[in-house]
Amino acid sequence: MRTTFSDLIQNTDPQVERLPDSWKQGRTAYGGLTAALMLVRAQARIDDLPPLRSALINFTGPVSEPPWIETTLLRRGRNVTTMESNGAVDGKTVCTGTFSFGAARDSHLHVDLPAPDTPDPEACELFLGGDSPFIPAFTRNFETRLIAGSRPMSGGTSKRLRCWARHADEASRTGEAALLCLADILPPAALTVMQQIGPVSSMSWICNILRDPETDDGWYQVEAELTAALDGYSSQVMRIWNRRGDLIVEGMQSIAIFA
Repeated sequence: MRTTFSDLIQNTDPQVERLPDSWKQGRTAYGGLTAALMLVRAQARIDDLPPLRSALINFTGPVSEPPWIETTLLRRGRNVTTMESNGAVDGKTVCTGTFSFGAARDSHLHVDLPAPDTPDPEACELFLGGDSPFIPAFTRNFETRLIAGSRPMSGGTSKRLRCWARHADEASRTGEAALLCLADILPPAALTVMQQIGPVSSMSWICNILRDPETDDGWYQVEAELTAALDGYSSQVMRIWNRRGDLIVEGMQSIAIFA
């Protein structure tokens, strides 16, 4: 039986006791899961946190085993609370996360970025799936449908990849941690234009959360756009819209490329 995201975070004190192979990519845990576990741990420390507004994640080493996550309250202000999570394996730091939670305020400013028009998920072809050894095991925890762009290592010309995505497990589709887990589901956009095979590794990732993470049927439109790739590193912008076309998350990711 496959271990779902909701299975992994159901403990009251959410230190993960095991890291199933079904949530790994190579020798490390899937990055979205690592980020989500640090968030869950931070949220478990304080009961009345306002909504998550920003997450800054650093992947400093392979999460080869369940990380032991310690949390620190950095500051609790009138509007914003900032917390830090640090994950370690065998006593060595492998991931860090800084999370800012902020209460909503009245404001005259309202600027938005609606999603591009796109077919419904049911009308799009499968993106990740199947039993190929070249597809990371963690992708089978999600359903993905290709909207636009190319598959990894296809030598495509578009620097933008856009897909529909949701947790395959219905019980894992709600909440901020579930969205953060999903947010890293796309392969790096650089992979779609690469013509040589080589490993890639996320180094840092920032997400700005602009709305409550809710959508119809669990589906989100997820986009990654390659901005630049130089000297073995790439930078990409990432966006997530709900099924109604409301922008939920905008972020940026730094990726090391070994090809």
